[in-house]
Amino acid sequence: MKALLWFVVLSFVVSLSHCSKKPVGIARKEDVPYIKCQVCQKLSKELHHQVHKKQAQISPKKISEYEIIEIAENICNLKKAEADWILRIDIVEKEDRLELVAQDSEGQCNSECKTIERACQEVIGYSDTDVAEYLYKSKPDVDSLLNYLCKDLTKACSTKPPPVPKDRTPGEPFVAKSDKEAEMEKLLKSMEGMPGAPGMKMYSRDDLMNMNNFGDEDADEEDEDNDEANLPSKLGRVLREKESGKGDWKQVIKKGISDTSATLKKHADKVSNRIRKWWRGKKTTTPKKGSKVGKSEL
Repeated sequence: MKALLWFVVLSFVVSLSHCSKKPVGIARKEDVPYIKCQVCQKLSKELHHQVHKKQAQISPKKISEYEIIEIAENICNLKKAEADWILRIDIVEKEDRLELVAQDSEGQCNSECKTIERACQEVIGYSDTDVAEYLYKSKPDVDSLLNYLCKDLTKACSTKPPPVPKDRTPGEPFVAKSDKEAEMEKLLKSMEGMPGAPGMKMYSRDDLMNMNNFGDEDADEEDEDNDEANLPSKLGRVLREKESGKGDWKQVIKKGISDTSATLKKHADKVSNRIRKWWRGKKTTTPKKGSKVGKSEL
């Protein structure tokens, strides 16, 4: 095959999200002491909420300790869906302190978002398994979990945060994402970790729209791989239709992934047939066990 087809699927989805390179926000480490206790409090509530939500989804089966550990491991990692709660928080300057204010929607992740993530990671640190064990065995209410995590285990709320310096540069304003952006990011996160996804090269929307084929291949395989070679141009056509306002964007994604899935199946069949032919040929040319080999063959 000319390229990993998973690469095509994921690149297609990324291109639809208009993922032109945006400046990546950097955590302001100096702000962590001012918000650490508040982050721990919100983290405790979110942990409690997500564990109970998971239990409701699998009821009457009991949630396992491993499932709780997985939530605790991911809840401070913005690459995971469990950390989406961080995207709905704004850091607001109020006199000599910083206050975490919950928002109705997810916001663009800049330095404030990264700062909350860092504070969250400093709070939970290597204590994620301890918290998970406590949740699994003790089944605490929110207040008990908050006291355990923020006062007993991590000391995040054991002291009052220091006053914010007067010359501190204010953070950026909260900018809400559109529903389309938020849903697209959730789709990308759900695709992370799929077989074939690691290490794939990402192409931009414009790259996909201008591509005609992948790489080079022998002429005798051109007809056989015609569908695959035309994948990028098909995706480009779908993208152009999307930009011209034709159809709903969700339908565009579904159609693109459906078309690519069909091509995947075709190539799986082709590869399977090639392997069977190769194996039959190998069996017919392999010397039988115990047969003598002449000196000229050594």
